[in-house]
Amino acid sequence: MNRLLRIPGLAALAALLLVVAGCSSPAEVSNEDSAPGVTDTAITIGSHQPLTGPASAGFSHFAPAARAYFDYVNANGGIHGRKIYFNYRDDAYSPDNATQVVRRLVEQDKIFALFSGLGTATHRAVVDYLNAENVPDLFPASGCPCWNNPKKLPYTFALQTDYTREGKILGDHVNKTFPGKKVAYFYQDDDLGRSGVAGLDKVIPRSSVVARESYRPGFNDVSEQMQAIARARADVIVSFSVPSHTVLLRLAQQKSGNTAKLVVNYSGSDPTTLSDLLESAAPHNGTSSGANPLIQGIITDNYLPPLTDTSNKWIQLVSMIHSRYLPAQPLSRYTELGVLTAYLFVQVLQQTGRDLTRQSLVDTLEKGDFPGPGVTPLRYNRTSHAGYTGTQIGVIKGNAIVLQGKPMTTDGADGPVQPHTATSPQPPANGIPRP
Repeated sequence: MNRLLRIPGLAALAALLLVVAGCSSPAEVSNEDSAPGVTDTAITIGSHQPLTGPASAGFSHFAPAARAYFDYVNANGGIHGRKIYFNYRDDAYSPDNATQVVRRLVEQDKIFALFSGLGTATHRAVVDYLNAENVPDLFPASGCPCWNNPKKLPYTFALQTDYTREGKILGDHVNKTFPGKKVAYFYQDDDLGRSGVAGLDKVIPRSSVVARESYRPGFNDVSEQMQAIARARADVIVSFSVPSHTVLLRLAQQKSGNTAKLVVNYSGSDPTTLSDLLESAAPHNGTSSGANPLIQGIITDNYLPPLTDTSNKWIQLVSMIHSRYLPAQPLSRYTELGVLTAYLFVQVLQQTGRDLTRQSLVDTLEKGDFPGPGVTPLRYNRTSHAGYTGTQIGVIKGNAIVLQGKPMTTDGADGPVQPHTATSPQPPANGIPRP
């Protein structure tokens, strides 16, 4: 199993080299009163990212992809004549490290905004500080419902479908697809897993749940959890995990001979990342598509268009950025997420206009005019800083996620899970949002 843990380090090294190459900031003096990090020609933003550590597999693709899109926008004139400088730094998926990283970004690098800090526990460690410092905190790469709290966190705006809503939608699918079957939960013991389980419990009857097994981030032996699930004779395992622990669960399941159907949350189920991790742990001859057979048939979900939909204009944009700027990086859902989250950030800047301040950025978001590239709408206004309202079920086939049925929306409380039928908007032909 030790081979499995070396792969994130390789991805992290490549990402770190990108960081070093792109950390320069403009020398001009910004308006420190209303818009730190903004000059006549530049906007400096930053992020904390798990370039190393237990969550680096797959997730380390995100920041280079976002920066690649910013580079593309810069090459095409920037935002109202300003270029975006994106400084992202490694926190190794550690809350203590994230605190140090973010303080450096705010107090030394003088960033205008924090862009998509990745990780629930890591971002929880810095979100209060960012809001106390009046730093716009846009699109944390985490589905914690806690980000949607405009009164306490007026500068924070979520993006990802929150874990509770996701749990409700996954649980609704389990109820309809496996009626009467025994269900086990496997989850990360933090806000990621606990919020997901809260959503599952809103729709799956408690009498159907025969096991609840958690793991701590950084602990790489889940054999005891899998043995407990096997003893409970679960027919379905629903997992809220990061990719490395989805793989550990799958390998433990195979070793035990357990054949329960596996359902995995969005952030823990990227096929490319899972295949790479499994290949490092147990090399195989692959399927006809080159994908690892152990991931085939895993049920998951997606709040963005699938990478296999090459006719989709959003996917064409992602593919163009990937081929032009990141040919050596896998085209994973985290690459897609990086590009499309950066697009949304640029969209907000464009609509805010040339007179850019931290408050004007917040005001623009609270107007709520952001349909976004997701399969369901975003929900921004003065009383809601929630992100996408739903997601769509899919199944891993080959190295892709094939979406099924219709996108589903719900709330974080006890509202119904219901289909979303409106058509998503398309990006402009050049892939850059208009002012």
